[in-house]
Amino acid sequence: MLRVLVNGAAGKMGRSMSAGILAEEDMQLVAAVDQCCLGADLGELCGSGRCGVAVEADLAAAIEKSQPDVMLDFTVPAAVMDNLRVAQTHKLAAVVGTTGLTKENLEELRASCEKSGAPVFVASNFALGAVLLMRFAAEAARYLPEYEVLEIHNERKLDAPSGTALTTLNMMEAQRLEDSVGAANTRESVPGCRGGAYAGSHVHSLRLPGAVAIQEVIFGAPGQMLSLRHEATARDCFYPGVALALRKIKELKGLTLGLEHLL
Repeated sequence: MLRVLVNGAAGKMGRSMSAGILAEEDMQLVAAVDQCCLGADLGELCGSGRCGVAVEADLAAAIEKSQPDVMLDFTVPAAVMDNLRVAQTHKLAAVVGTTGLTKENLEELRASCEKSGAPVFVASNFALGAVLLMRFAAEAARYLPEYEVLEIHNERKLDAPSGTALTTLNMMEAQRLEDSVGAANTRESVPGCRGGAYAGSHVHSLRLPGAVAIQEVIFGAPGQMLSLRHEATARDCFYPGVALALRKIKELKGLTLGLEHLL
């Protein structure tokens, strides 16, 4: 029985992932941590019925009390590193879906994992379709070096561009055989309308109510265009990837980045 602590349990992703965990026969949700909905039963919050796990605020105390095998973190960019430092101090494995980690953060995690022996798995996206899109986009970039990325999330997402967009751009840049020529002499009458420049291309971030997660990579070449698009219409599409990472985490060593390494 895999004992799971969910951090960020009262958020939209936390509730959706908790509902999936509560339905599993080989997992036990043993603790729920968040800064809101304190004292509420997590099963009732996520629509699964009362489960006897109340939301609490102190991560370290929850770890010590519940003795989980793994922490699942879907919190916010400003808090995720502090959460992981607490987990590492307790030599607790972690699966992280929170985006916004910097290169410096990842370097710190690599060193910390080596010292503690507790593995950390980080993915910018747990939807299998999104992972495939990134793989297809990287392959296409070898032959179509001119492209831009559009990503759309709900208005409450705090980081832009999304972690998925940044991962996609890095993967494409690594495979691109030719440099991008780009749009010459573009004049922005509205500053920023061409999006942000990153890894030799442009990325555009939209934040709109009703959106879950959408990403489109648009390639252009003389006489043709190619568009690759993935749309998550409900958060439960992320759960199979999360469940896979939770079940595999104890087999991993150090820091692992990306769901593709588990497929």
